[in-house]
Amino acid sequence: MEESSENENFERSRRILNYQEQAGGPIRHWDLQRFDSHARTALAFVTLRADGEREFMFFRNPSADMLLTEAELDKDLIRKSCIFHYGSISLIEEPCRSTHLAALKVAKEAGCILSYDPNLRLPLWPSAEAARQGIMSIWDQADVIKISEEEITFLTGGDDAYDDNVVFKKLYHPNLKLLLVTEGPEGCRYYTKEFHGRVHGVKVQAVDTTGAGDAFVGGLLNSLATDPDLYKDEKKLQEALLFANGCGAITVTEKGAIPALPTKEAVFKILAAATA
Repeated sequence: MEESSENENFERSRRILNYQEQAGGPIRHWDLQRFDSHARTALAFVTLRADGEREFMFFRNPSADMLLTEAELDKDLIRKSCIFHYGSISLIEEPCRSTHLAALKVAKEAGCILSYDPNLRLPLWPSAEAARQGIMSIWDQADVIKISEEEITFLTGGDDAYDDNVVFKKLYHPNLKLLLVTEGPEGCRYYTKEFHGRVHGVKVQAVDTTGAGDAFVGGLLNSLATDPDLYKDEKKLQEALLFANGCGAITVTEKGAIPALPTKEAVFKILAAATA
């Protein structure tokens, strides 16, 4: 594959940003964007199976996100934020890894809710063990963690993802406020210091599962931004997780991660229909 020219790369980035704005993304346009004239915008190609599940192929090495430096961080914006949400892919290579850790430190000192979705993508890591160590290296920093059943099995070395004792013993750290395990169409499980349980999913016909986890997290964080202490009240938490499940359910009914992201009204509508 030929390397893109600077203009082509810039135009691709601009199209992505414009697409996000049209979808209602909270972007302050160009002032928060970072461009690198010596690196591509990362690409992920998604192949769909008949059941709507997907396989990924990535083009990076290096991509602009991998080259983000601490000097490029908007630390004031982080300090003003209620929630700092992050994954693990930015931990794979320097200088992005150090930048990630610096941003995490700023957010923690500012009192942000730290939300972690490891979002395991093994092909991007040098090895499975490097992925396991990298993901767990910041595990004890988070207030909220969302993982999938497959990620539990991977991180615990093959243990039963449905065993609550495994989850509490190996994945629940002392400072954690909320641990969530997504179960696809079945819904999700939740674990806090005081209680744990399950919230059922919303039944839909899956077309493309890309972005379902992101939509789920987005729905939950939207609720947490309004009520940061909702995890202390099991009924409130269950309501927030049902809303999050609705977000994920709607997202799988269309192709593409962004086009299918729902509005609040769409989520309330599907939940009302599901409980009618």
